[in-house]
Amino acid sequence: MSSPVIPSERAARSSVTLGERTAPPSTVSGVQQSRGLLHVRAREASAGGPRNAATRVAPPPVILSGARSAESKDPARRQPDPAPAIELRDVSFSYGKEPFIEGLSATFPHGAVTSVVGPNGCGKSTMVKLVDGLLRPQAGEVRIDGVPTLSMKAKERARRVAVLAQAGRPPAMTVEALVACGRYPYQARRGRLSREDREQVERALELAGIAAFRTHELRRLSGGERQRAFIAMTLAQDTGLIVLDEPTTYLDIRACHETMELVRRLNEEAGKTVVMVIHDLDLALRYSDRLLVMERGRAAAAGSVGEVLGTGAIERAFGVAVRPHEAAEGRAYALFPA
Repeated sequence: MSSPVIPSERAARSSVTLGERTAPPSTVSGVQQSRGLLHVRAREASAGGPRNAATRVAPPPVILSGARSAESKDPARRQPDPAPAIELRDVSFSYGKEPFIEGLSATFPHGAVTSVVGPNGCGKSTMVKLVDGLLRPQAGEVRIDGVPTLSMKAKERARRVAVLAQAGRPPAMTVEALVACGRYPYQARRGRLSREDREQVERALELAGIAAFRTHELRRLSGGERQRAFIAMTLAQDTGLIVLDEPTTYLDIRACHETMELVRRLNEEAGKTVVMVIHDLDLALRYSDRLLVMERGRAAAAGSVGEVLGTGAIERAFGVAVRPHEAAEGRAYALFPA
């Protein structure tokens, strides 16, 4: 397992000051709610404003698995292809006798915001748990930066990828105490925060725009503010790769867009690679560089937003027609029953 054990609420209350022990709450980082597991992390960066999705500069092209770089035809000068941030190789998984994910192969390149979309029950959140090490594939392999996830210990995996699970009931702790939980992979057994830990917590609070709420109880925040606090916890984990499982669930429209704008800023200004499972197709199409469409436990299409729209995979998977709409504020996507 890749996540530390989460304490009771009484124990969580004892971790509100940064000098005390910290323990992660039950809604984060590939968590299994019934067993109370977690992990999270992030890298230092400065905050700024997101670009409009219509004018955003696309990330540099990424060489897919098995492809060759075209930068040089001289084998002696050719550089090895970089490993994807995440790669699933012919992965299969079942919760019972019937296969739930079967033969899933997908790559997630560095430097991009990639959204995973698909109908309910197609295996999106299960894929996140496989990446997080909470589930073990029955066939195939999951790799992070070219390294098989099952070959890593929990803390090693938590220093490579920060996973924020679906929202649940927030723990009884302050924002600052929650964000400090992201330093778990770097703490000694006694769980005391070092000077570097404190600095990373402060940077995460500032980058997520939640520093003004540091002493506030999580349960007294709005949904959007609370989600920023959880994202700040993943930032404190200090990884270059962040995986978000349905980060806009239960948020109102404004909070959804604010969360997506934060994701863009983390990518464009802090250099984070972001993979997110998301149900809102308009948000996915507006704010993503790339899409993976899943259907019945398999990859139906993958590529840039334009490439995936051109395949018709979204229309087939959801039974809708997608119509882009241009406005002064940017591009939006209207969806109509097919």
